[in-house]
Amino acid sequence: MSPTRSSYDVIIIGGGMIGSSCAWWLSRSPDFSGRILVVERDPTYQFASTSHTNSCIRQQFGSEVNVRISQFGAEFIHDFKQFMDDPAAPDILLHSFGYLYLADTPAFAEVLRDNAAMQNRLGAGTRILTPDQIAAEWPFYDLDGILCGSHNPVDEGYFDGGTIFDWFRRKARANGVEYIHDEVTAIARTGGRVTGVTLAKGGQVGAGTIVNASGPRANATAQMAGLHVPVEPRLRYTFIFDAAHPLPKDLPLTIDPSGVHMRTDGRYYMCGCPPDDDPARAFDDFDFDHSIWESKVWPAIATRVPAFEQVKVINQWVGHYAYNTLDQNAIVGPHPEVTNFLFCNGFSGHGLQQSPAMGRGISELVTTGTYQTLDLGPLGYDRIAANQPLLERAII
Repeated sequence: MSPTRSSYDVIIIGGGMIGSSCAWWLSRSPDFSGRILVVERDPTYQFASTSHTNSCIRQQFGSEVNVRISQFGAEFIHDFKQFMDDPAAPDILLHSFGYLYLADTPAFAEVLRDNAAMQNRLGAGTRILTPDQIAAEWPFYDLDGILCGSHNPVDEGYFDGGTIFDWFRRKARANGVEYIHDEVTAIARTGGRVTGVTLAKGGQVGAGTIVNASGPRANATAQMAGLHVPVEPRLRYTFIFDAAHPLPKDLPLTIDPSGVHMRTDGRYYMCGCPPDDDPARAFDDFDFDHSIWESKVWPAIATRVPAFEQVKVINQWVGHYAYNTLDQNAIVGPHPEVTNFLFCNGFSGHGLQQSPAMGRGISELVTTGTYQTLDLGPLGYDRIAANQPLLERAII
């Protein structure tokens, strides 16, 4: 399907969760009356990061901007029907079983305490728990070697990101956004401005603004404009398993010191991890290392939760993080030298939960030139150019 016009006010490269959020927010803005084109190379989204997500949200970040982004994300989930302004829109439930970070070193325990103080100042419900307090609340853990835990039972847990994604696309199209199945093969640039794209099937199309929302392919897209962004595909494994001895209550999203995380997933359980050897991957590399379950994942979950000694894997997959090699945080906003080329990249596993704030922010930049609600400036490209990371010290 070719585009219906020879030029658009905004072209969004990538129609996944981030690109569709940008398209929907911009299309609903009373300050925008232009035309929007979303170019998606695979409308089945079979290999997209959006399709391989664990769809979780947390407040427990170490930087104020990320906490505020998640607070808005939770507000958006709770008020989804109102945001969609459509009586047919569903209510989205946020299963707030919380994240539980476990510390087995004094240094990481101090990181959790520092982070909790900042999160609490911003209104989060984070609690620092002693091993005895953890055991009293969740007696199924083996806490040998654990010094403390950090847990927030408010607006942290699982949500139905797939339904939100579907509604972003549905309402964006209803608002006049054009989605096409094509691939950008070149980006035209004249000095400090990009002027359009070349499509594999649709020829040349002019653009007033280009938004890079191409997930793990972010740098390949940036390079077509003569730019660079430090984003690459990294493999992340997910397993769904059944337990012979189910736990008596929900399992928080537990981040074990081994690097394995696990949580309740309906009547089953979910766990996952990165590989120990974690290089950049080819865009089409989804090779599954079947030894990782026996060598890393199962030993970790069975050690931390002895009831998981007897489990059965019922589903598994591997997907790509759009991994920001500088600091594993989002990169959003204009390039300082090409100001109508906007980044919305490098989420490193945070994309679904951050998509509402990111789409809103990009919409504000396009329509007014500045952020109007939440200042996303700390996540801008300037820190990339200056090689000054915005580090998170408690990551998954």
